[in-house]
Amino acid sequence: MKNELSQQQVAQYRHDGFLVIEDFLSTDELALWREALDAAVAKRNGNKMPDRKEVYGKGDDADKAYYDNVFDQLINLWQDNEGIKQIMLDERLGKMAAQLADVDGIRIWHDQALIKKPWANPTSWHLDTPYWSFSDRRALSIWVALDDATYENGCLFFIPGSYHQTTFENPGIGKNMGAIFTTYPEFKGSKSVAAPIKAGSCSFHNGLTIHGAHANMTPGYRRAMTCAYMPDGNTYNGIQNIISDADVANIKVGDLLNNDRLNPLIYSRTK
Repeated sequence: MKNELSQQQVAQYRHDGFLVIEDFLSTDELALWREALDAAVAKRNGNKMPDRKEVYGKGDDADKAYYDNVFDQLINLWQDNEGIKQIMLDERLGKMAAQLADVDGIRIWHDQALIKKPWANPTSWHLDTPYWSFSDRRALSIWVALDDATYENGCLFFIPGSYHQTTFENPGIGKNMGAIFTTYPEFKGSKSVAAPIKAGSCSFHNGLTIHGAHANMTPGYRRAMTCAYMPDGNTYNGIQNIISDADVANIKVGDLLNNDRLNPLIYSRTK
């Protein structure tokens, strides 16, 4: 794993709000991640989360049929698959996230398999953090390609530097590819940057960086394994998102999100 970040890479991430790392995983590591994902998907049997089929706050009724064909989304695979758990709780990943975000500690918010099936719809321009149950401008995600992510099958695109100006307003992922530019018209004329990457490569992006993905115009799959990271010390903002009904009943706005059963601390600079 190419887990050592240079000062130049950190500076690039903080300038652009995203960073691509080619050949992030070794051949053996890539095989291990693929094997773990295949097992986790089979075990999940169609459920998006360990305890339910749907995810709070994703899409709306009018766009559900469209959204369901953007990608197959399986969340918190680490909670019910030992192989994914070993991968996701790797301290090296947490340290990289902490270095890029310039924070002392990193917790997993959720992992996420994003699988574009053959002929899947595009992923419209969107932000990530506004979906989540905390509000932190430093939150970020890793996106690891388990198949080549190409122009043809749905590679990511980013609007460089957008995270410096975006807020927690978000029109969501619907049918309109450019809906976000009604919320952020200042970026309507911005030049996007494509991030086609080979299997085993990865990208990091800030949760307030505007990003999206092409449709899958091929008969093959585009699999990616991702993880959203929450800087340690964040508090509940009232958005349920992935939190279960049982757990959300026991917290109130302003409470610390520090339950290691739900959001394990995978790296701490002070440990």
